Amino acid sequence: MPFENDGVSHVLHALRFASERHRDQRRKGGEASPYINHLIDVADILWSVGDVRDITTIVAAILHDTIEDTDTTREELTDSFGEEVTSVVLEITDDKELPNVVRKRLQVEHAAELSSRAAMIKIADKTSNIKDIICSPPVGWSLERRREYVAWGKEVVARIRGTNPALEKNFDRICEKAAEGFSAEEKEYNS
Repeated sequence: MPFENDGVSHVLHALRFASERHRDQRRKGGEASPYINHLIDVADILWSVGDVRDITTIVAAILHDTIEDTDTTREELTDSFGEEVTSVVLEITDDKELPNVVRKRLQVEHAAELSSRAAMIKIADKTSNIKDIICSPPVGWSLERRREYVAWGKEVVARIRGTNPALEKNFDRICEKAAEGFSAEEKEYNS
């Protein structure tokens, strides 16, 4: 159902929908925080860092993992949020039937084809993920695996630069912080 009210109602509807769909999911980090925290963080990065005021983008950010990570269908998302939001979500939805290495490669290959809305969500998503890797690394992830994730994130974002300079600058700052933390961790390990 397309929205006819103000932007706040759209965002609240998306938050409610996403929290219900992701209710049993946790992040991979040591804290195992509720998955909805990530979706809120992505939307907040867009709003507070990227100065994104387009409600379709904010709502799509909150919903960006619903089709990929839950049993939500395209039809359900369209019925609840309209074709425009669903279209943005689908642009950044990975095919979970493909091996992880293929999905990662395809994200890099297809990044340049993303709409500006999807590209901004992708930058905010990678930023949020890297912040989590710094603050609460995924359980069992080696230093090398975390470095590889950051390098891959940089590769994806490199293909969508020029979309939102503030988001890109923030992404770069988070990547620098990750590199500094990784170096310090390596020095401590080797001493």
